[in-house]
Amino acid sequence: MKAAAVGSAAAVAAPWVGNVQAQEGINIRMQSSWPPGTPGYRIFEEWAKGVGEATSGEVTIEPFPAGAVAGAFEVADAVRNGVLDGQNWFTVYWPGKMPAGVFLTAYPMGLSLPHQWDIMFGAYGGFDLAKDLYRKQGQELLGYVHHDMNLIHSKKPLRSFDDFKGVKLRMPGGIVAETFAAAGARTTLLPGSEVYPALEKGTIDAADYTGAANNYELGFWQVADYIIMGPPSTPCLHQAVDLMDISVNRRVFERMSTQTQDLMHDLVAAYSREHYAAIQKANAEAWPKYKEKGVEIIHLSENDADRFREVAVPLWFKWANKDKDAARLFKAHLDTMMDPAVALITPEDIKDYELNL
Repeated sequence: MKAAAVGSAAAVAAPWVGNVQAQEGINIRMQSSWPPGTPGYRIFEEWAKGVGEATSGEVTIEPFPAGAVAGAFEVADAVRNGVLDGQNWFTVYWPGKMPAGVFLTAYPMGLSLPHQWDIMFGAYGGFDLAKDLYRKQGQELLGYVHHDMNLIHSKKPLRSFDDFKGVKLRMPGGIVAETFAAAGARTTLLPGSEVYPALEKGTIDAADYTGAANNYELGFWQVADYIIMGPPSTPCLHQAVDLMDISVNRRVFERMSTQTQDLMHDLVAAYSREHYAAIQKANAEAWPKYKEKGVEIIHLSENDADRFREVAVPLWFKWANKDKDAARLFKAHLDTMMDPAVALITPEDIKDYELNL
């Protein structure tokens, strides 16, 4: 993947851009997974504004918040069908479209830090595999966006692995939901816009959603007295790096000049850094606010993390063996997790499982 030199969309533009005769302007109608008014959407809007300047007007992005054009789980279909031109999507929603989508974002007890994902996408070839997957869906992946760990907001104090039994828990589907179901939770699938009202009405007991700052802005502290996290070694057990993407319809991408196609990858890389840094700053400001509101942060134990891993590992291989694309992408994950610089698992940990490549 192309690497951007600096962190603002306009500044990434290479010196030659201003001298290129811009093609007929390409306006990209791009929907984000972020609800309006959240820190995440404000960052996305700001980045979108800079794209036109960076491409000398060849490409402009018209941003839309979650649900404005397509439903939370229908965005990829809308991009493929030309209802939208692009997406800034939580890639956790991909498994409903393709099994390999499970491995485009964090999953229980998998890669847990942004740089580990960079290793997987870069050193172990995951980005090229992801490109192929998107093209099969009629899209061009311009880059992934590092976001944040996800939190579980709960109306009940869940203090151990066993406390999840019987809990009505919102999860985003796929392997994440299956892992908590294996732990005994009663999982349900809801778009992000429905999480707050479901907690407020008591339709659910607890919910996974994004990180501290966004969830504070959405008012989760008003409807859930507890935040459930992993132990110090693994603060988030299920989605430690909730990746997003920036991708566009293939027909739109092919209208761009070659130089602009390359530049768009650089702009997304810059956006990923801007977004991640801004979200972490917002999170640092949000955590004390939860304490002021009386929200208790509960950290599960290392033993609880071990028990989550026991139920998660078989599901890794179940999803990886759904088709060859999933197996190929998960192989890049395994290679990364066993890299000595990452060392999340050993061959002994997976000796009883087979990957059908």
